[in-house]
Amino acid sequence: MSHRADVVVAGGGIAGISAAIAAARSGADVILIEREFCLGGMATLGLVTIFLPLDDGRGNQVIFGIGEELLRLSIEHGAEANYPKAWLEGGSLEERMKARFITQFNPHLFALRVEKLLLELGVKVLYGTLAASVIKDGPLISGIVVENKSGRSVIACEAVVDCTGDADIAHMAGAPTALHEKGNGLASWYYYYTGGKVKLKMFGLADLPSSSEASEDDDPYDNVKVVSLAPTRFSGVDGEELSSAVIEAHGKMYEDILKIKSEQPDYVPVTISTIPLVRMSRRIVGAYTQDDTESHVFFEDSIGLTGDWRKAGPCYEIPYRTLYTPAVPNLIVAGRIISVTDDMWDITRVIPPCAVTGQAAGTAASMTKDFPALDVAELQQRLASNNVKLHI
Repeated sequence: MSHRADVVVAGGGIAGISAAIAAARSGADVILIEREFCLGGMATLGLVTIFLPLDDGRGNQVIFGIGEELLRLSIEHGAEANYPKAWLEGGSLEERMKARFITQFNPHLFALRVEKLLLELGVKVLYGTLAASVIKDGPLISGIVVENKSGRSVIACEAVVDCTGDADIAHMAGAPTALHEKGNGLASWYYYYTGGKVKLKMFGLADLPSSSEASEDDDPYDNVKVVSLAPTRFSGVDGEELSSAVIEAHGKMYEDILKIKSEQPDYVPVTISTIPLVRMSRRIVGAYTQDDTESHVFFEDSIGLTGDWRKAGPCYEIPYRTLYTPAVPNLIVAGRIISVTDDMWDITRVIPPCAVTGQAAGTAASMTKDFPALDVAELQQRLASNNVKLHI
């Protein structure tokens, strides 16, 4: 097996989906490689099915473009919970301030729907395909060495978008990277059936605003406040450590299911997260590193906005310079591996900003193979024409 593409997108999570959509719509020949056999990453295979806010918590939508498109697609066949009526049905400012632009979606329908969209756009999706190493021509990546059922082969390319979540391509290409200082807490979410309903169990460290409360129809086994399952912390980039963390999480999940089942016999698991719930592992050290103190700061090279899913008020312009490093000129990144401080990382790692940076990275990859030299004004013009809000 051998392939060639204008753009290789590594990783089929939200950032990778967004990058592939943007690059394909811009006319690039795109190959998306994904090590699993389903798209969506943490959002679908990890069952973290909370589409966090597209707004600033003050009633103002700040994320549009592919970010909003994916939210709408995720609930095209109905929301599992938190249908954002005020935002999708022309609610007043007062109504929008009461409920953030957030929803909960079905992971299976969402994964199938985005796969259909990518295929319609002409993206070649290679499932079960792992990026094993890179081939370089000087500082440039000329090919990605991949492994799958066909064996080992090379995908030749002009530009690469690293959406692996762990900066795997950047690391293999010799780009400067950094590890998250505190590592990751233990979690393993699952869906369960009881009382005629299927519900999500957020078992372990959760991505929910601290103000979230249980609704009146929640049963005693739902989560109101979710904490890490154990003191265990793991980096997310060590094979044995990652396996140990998953095994420990599985054991605790099994205990949890059996305990509840003994009290409620019809309680059964429906599906469990099939990938590790890694939040922050390895990122690039880019041309600029953004910090969470830079709320409402103007960046001339902004490629989109994001709010803070944890609280109302903050709003950030994301600099283009956080998406690349001069060390590897034809490599750009998106998602939870952009160049940010540990404090900012918790803001930019979630679904909405992953879609924002994915759209920017995919658009840029369709324009150049020298990201440091790209005309940012032209990139911004293209993003703005695709409904991306660039400045606060």
